[in-house]
Amino acid sequence: MGVKMITMEHVCKSYRIAKRNAGFGEACKALFHREYETIHALSDVSFTIHDGEMIGYIGPNGAGKSSTIKILSGILTPDSGTVLVDGRVPYRNRIEHVSQIGVVFGQRSQLWWDVPVIDSFALLKDIYSISNTQYHQSLEELTELLDLKELLRSPARQLSLGQRMRCEIAASLLHRPRILFLDEPTIGLDAVSKLAVRDFIRRQNKTAGTTVILTTHDMQDIEALASRIILIGKGRILLDGTLNDITKGNDDIDRTVAELYRSYDIS
Repeated sequence: MGVKMITMEHVCKSYRIAKRNAGFGEACKALFHREYETIHALSDVSFTIHDGEMIGYIGPNGAGKSSTIKILSGILTPDSGTVLVDGRVPYRNRIEHVSQIGVVFGQRSQLWWDVPVIDSFALLKDIYSISNTQYHQSLEELTELLDLKELLRSPARQLSLGQRMRCEIAASLLHRPRILFLDEPTIGLDAVSKLAVRDFIRRQNKTAGTTVILTTHDMQDIEALASRIILIGKGRILLDGTLNDITKGNDDIDRTVAELYRSYDIS
């Protein structure tokens, strides 16, 4: 199938969180005696993704998707197991690692809110140590492909959600990463913006060979982009296959996935 780009083997990750009941009395009690609960975000997660693949990583809220992406991005360190991304251990080689990945979080921005988008891009150029030649080539190409010309002089806060997401995607690709992590990239977008974003992601994968991992609750995103689906629930990989393996000929992908969640008791 080609070169292995991402390998996770037997990865586990737990969080210890403080718990208390509502009320002032409970708050005072918690100052002296705090109760904790352990949440097992990932339990023995293993999978391999090859260079140039487009993967749909799906599951209900709390399934472990974000924890996986944060470990692959180098933000989190797993409790146990091994992780290799393009030959690197993400959380040990963070500076080198971030220069080779792009991350788009649909509900978080990497653009500075009150400055023109072009100034945010210039700051990212310095952060990633992008050469002048590569920066101007990437900027010109992304501006044309994502139709950003009229947006670059506006602060991020003045853009619509669809406009901002196009700028976010451009920001994540300025340094030409080999891997793109997309977390809900079309959340809240209108139909026209969704189609534009999907079309661009497809083109980026085809022309640049970018490996794409897409986490989303929008099954139309999965249907349009992903050639392979990995289903996670309660911190465990439950299914790894093609879209046809999941739909089994059923045209309604949303209903099929909802039934799939119920069958695994993860809805």
